[in-house]
Amino acid sequence: MEEKILIIMKEVFGIEDIDETCSQRTCEKWDSMAHLNLVLELEDEFGISLEPEEIGIMTSFETVCQMVAKKAEK
Repeated sequence: MEEKILIIMKEVFGIEDIDETCSQRTCEKWDSMAHLNLVLELEDEFGISLEPEEIGIMTSFETVCQMVAKKAEK
């Protein structure tokens, strides 16, 4: 799942050298519009639905993975 998320992030942000340390603070392309596009792609790819408060928590690769894993369990 983490590899898939990295691929989605690379596509959404248009950056090839994204790794597990990526966050909103370290990625200048991770703005509000890119964040919404990331959420849409994740929801589509993993068949999940994210709530606004969950979306707000997703500010790094790590928290994105945690939230997707949590939602995919249900």
